[in-house]
Amino acid sequence: MKIGIIGAGNIGGNLTRRLTELGHEVSVANSRGPETLEALAKETGATPVTSAEAARGAQVVVVTVPLKAVPALPSGLLDGAAEGVAVIDTGNYYPQRDGRIAAIEDGLPESRWAEQQIGHPVIKAFNGTYAQDILDKGLPRGTAGRQALPVAGDDASAKQVVRDLIDELGFDTVDAGGIDDSWRQQPGTPVYGNRGDAAAIEQALAEASPERTAEWRA
Repeated sequence: MKIGIIGAGNIGGNLTRRLTELGHEVSVANSRGPETLEALAKETGATPVTSAEAARGAQVVVVTVPLKAVPALPSGLLDGAAEGVAVIDTGNYYPQRDGRIAAIEDGLPESRWAEQQIGHPVIKAFNGTYAQDILDKGLPRGTAGRQALPVAGDDASAKQVVRDLIDELGFDTVDAGGIDDSWRQQPGTPVYGNRGDAAAIEQALAEASPERTAEWRA
């Protein structure tokens, strides 16, 4: 599968490592330019590109940048992507880093805000995942206690593509509903950073409260 990754931090870098290892054709971009990704490219075989080029021909695009950087992504980012491209949003709203985003403060789920900026539906995944787990915690399907990740999104087809990809990475998934429900996996909720199996993740999602916690505002 052709996959574009925008953002080469902890999550983006480790997804690049695992997805290339699994045989996917990965293009990776960051805000500093392809020349700064030469070491990652040499390590993984991924192709370093500009952000404007990352989605070209891609069936999956992973947007893994600070939320405040999403509006600055190139206009027409997905114009050259494959038809039906699945866009994964791994982002979280941290006011101390991103500044105050009024719509999110007023209750709009952060991934709904992100897709409004991108201009394309997104699938929320990996936002509460420890980056090192992507490298270390994957297990074969059917393994007892296999770690599970919540996945939210409105496009059933794109959501299934993402869930299948996560399964390939070695993790179970739990359908966390649509993007309007994705607040259940935002920072400060029981599922955020939860390394449990599918049953534990389902329970954590059910226990989430829409009330913004002190941790969320920290």
